[in-house]
Amino acid sequence: MKYAVTGKQPNSSMCAVCGRDNDRSLKAGFFNLENGEVAAVFTPCEQHQGYPGRLHGGFATAILDELIGRALNVNGGDVWSVTLEINVRFRKPVPLGEKLTARGRVTKGQDRKIFEGTGEILLPGGDVAVEARAKYMKFSFDEPAAGELGWSVTPEETDPGEIDLP
Repeated sequence: MKYAVTGKQPNSSMCAVCGRDNDRSLKAGFFNLENGEVAAVFTPCEQHQGYPGRLHGGFATAILDELIGRALNVNGGDVWSVTLEINVRFRKPVPLGEKLTARGRVTKGQDRKIFEGTGEILLPGGDVAVEARAKYMKFSFDEPAAGELGWSVTPEETDPGEIDLP
């Protein structure tokens, strides 16, 4: 099913997951969807591998960690959070060199200091490769510090207008 993108979330300059200026970053883009979920689009390459041709489990965990933490911002706002706990289940190998999509959502505590969510990395055919359940705590991050991270929305020609999810 195709979901309209309702907005793009900011990237930082040097993050290992979304960093625009970090040569080793997954350079993931995060997009708010009309169904209330957040989607990440990324293409892992050789520098992200564990076994040859496969995404390292640490990178898979990192993308899901950031994705679920960002799910709180789907309806606007700029809430910061830190991970308290994350549980990851690896179901299938994640290939390198292919454009992949992940999706996440808040499942509990939307209006509380501690919230929970889930997310999945999807293979090109729609199968779930990796899934996670996580718990986060909201915290304050002052504007100058956020600015120092290079935290901004950078529109790109390749940004999707809709994302196809099973």
